[in-house]
Amino acid sequence: MAETTLKVVPQADLKNVDPVWTTAAITQNHGYMVYDMLFSMDSKLQPQPQMVDSWKTSDDGLTWSFTLRDGLLFHDGSPVESKDAIASIKRWSVKRADGQALMTRVKEIVAVDAKTFEIRLEKPFGPMLSVLANPTLPLPVMREEEAQTDPNTQVTTIIGSGPFVFDDKAWVPGDRVVYRKFKDYKPRSEPVDGFSGGKVAKVDTVEWIYIPDTNTATQALMSGEVDAYEIPPLDLMPMLKADPNITVKVLDTLGKMGHIRPNHLYPPFNDVRARQALQLLVDQREFLAAQVGNPEFETVCYAVFMCNSALESEAHAEPWMKPNPEKAKELLAAAGYNFKDPIVVMLPTDQQIIYNNILVMVGKLKEIGVNVDAQAMDWSSLTSRRAKTDDPNTDPKVGWHIFPTWWTGVPMSSPLTNAPLVSTGDPKTAWFGWPKDDEIERLRAAFMDAGTKEEQMKIVDALQKRFYEFIPYLNTGQFVTPVAWRNTLKGVPNALLFVAWNIEKTE
Repeated sequence: MAETTLKVVPQADLKNVDPVWTTAAITQNHGYMVYDMLFSMDSKLQPQPQMVDSWKTSDDGLTWSFTLRDGLLFHDGSPVESKDAIASIKRWSVKRADGQALMTRVKEIVAVDAKTFEIRLEKPFGPMLSVLANPTLPLPVMREEEAQTDPNTQVTTIIGSGPFVFDDKAWVPGDRVVYRKFKDYKPRSEPVDGFSGGKVAKVDTVEWIYIPDTNTATQALMSGEVDAYEIPPLDLMPMLKADPNITVKVLDTLGKMGHIRPNHLYPPFNDVRARQALQLLVDQREFLAAQVGNPEFETVCYAVFMCNSALESEAHAEPWMKPNPEKAKELLAAAGYNFKDPIVVMLPTDQQIIYNNILVMVGKLKEIGVNVDAQAMDWSSLTSRRAKTDDPNTDPKVGWHIFPTWWTGVPMSSPLTNAPLVSTGDPKTAWFGWPKDDEIERLRAAFMDAGTKEEQMKIVDALQKRFYEFIPYLNTGQFVTPVAWRNTLKGVPNALLFVAWNIEKTE
């Protein structure tokens, strides 16, 4: 039987391969290919066991015991054991908002035997399974050797236990990434459902083919040169929908939130007045028109925890919904900004949605007299540079003041998982931009103890109020991005993103 190759145009070029070190979506997608997780979310966003076979909780809620499935192997042939899971949990939790929340309650994590480990708590932690099943910043189980790497240093040896093996010898940054079927992978017996169930590799090879020009990538899909396009350009969506050979589908119905992040460490955006100035330049309708340009896929949303989510609230947002450039200029001046000083803005030229988003902000800044140093680069270069804490005022080629991105709505929709809301100010625990605000941290901690929906919403409203007082980041509008694939593909899982397992390729 001839070998089959699934060819996908990914959303970006893959340069960073450690899904713990970075939150870049392309690296998380890479993580799903190579690694397996202890738990995974089904299509209803309910946690289901993945590598775990069975688990139990003590009556007082302080001890959680987990036993791994039989037959789990890493790609080098070594068995997956408790020590690997424990080291992976500890490393991941340093970099993830919900992992950090969990570790504030953890007394110790210990191996009972080679397949069973316990998480012992100082205080009960109700969302344990949901945290271990984080769907968008998942917990990849690495070998203990790699998982003992400092989480602020990239792992470079990529050996997982998932359904595909990363072929590092065939990887050509800027061109393609290659994955091979792991023939010794033992899938679960349950049918695939979202990210959960049996991950059956039905193709022999998966190739991510990087095509930065969206028109070229769209034509490659329509001609059959590639089989799928992860984030096709929304302005070409009518043409793709009209093609009888192509399926266009929104997999993540909650969607994404456009996002602009200022650097809190250095002037001028270490001053809240400068960040408030940025907020007063945002008209979400304008930003959405540029970054999406199709009302079918757009939602104006000033809710910190997403619109159409369980914790939706626009409390205290109204004063910030209307742009005021004159006031923005006054606030920047009051913050001590000299309008001759360059503001370094990173522009990811190969990410159409984000690129169009930041171009609007660049235009708004220039309109009020800001000296914008707009530096063009590809997305992978941006995701590497945003981790640097150098002062952009003294080293504008290394440091930065502002960068754009988008966040998947699921983690953004809770104080527990909203990573850019973490305001510890510590580059080791806070997300790039490094805000520091004790009140936000106090409210996030209180949310963990909220026992009822009413109590949760009181904290959400308080967080909304503090968010717009402090401005840790800017939301530029909510949107969905359909995935497109040729009808020769069968069995595409109904996960939040396009994953390669269970897909059959027919001719």
